[in-house]
Amino acid sequence: MPMTLQVLYPTEGGTSFDYAYYTGKHMEIVTEHMSAHFDSVLVTRGLAGGPDTPPGFHAVATFTFADQAALDACLAAAGPAVGDIPNFYSGQPQMLIGEQIG
Repeated sequence: MPMTLQVLYPTEGGTSFDYAYYTGKHMEIVTEHMSAHFDSVLVTRGLAGGPDTPPGFHAVATFTFADQAALDACLAAAGPAVGDIPNFYSGQPQMLIGEQIG
């Protein structure tokens, strides 16, 4: 069963997010240590939470995996990427692991 991992960076609490660092350095770390295990990654920059509503998230990274084993291997290799988070985000990211159903 295809799996997904979403890493969400909430805007709540006045958090800061360095997009230049994230796209220029952090994603290089992700690619180096984790790309052997995921099929694709899509990063979305939050612009709005709806009409006239500020975004609830600075960004969301969505990874897709062939199966649970690939997801597990990716998470096992994620240490350097996880350790890099304080370099671009001042809060605590959220994660959502799920089955791809559509």
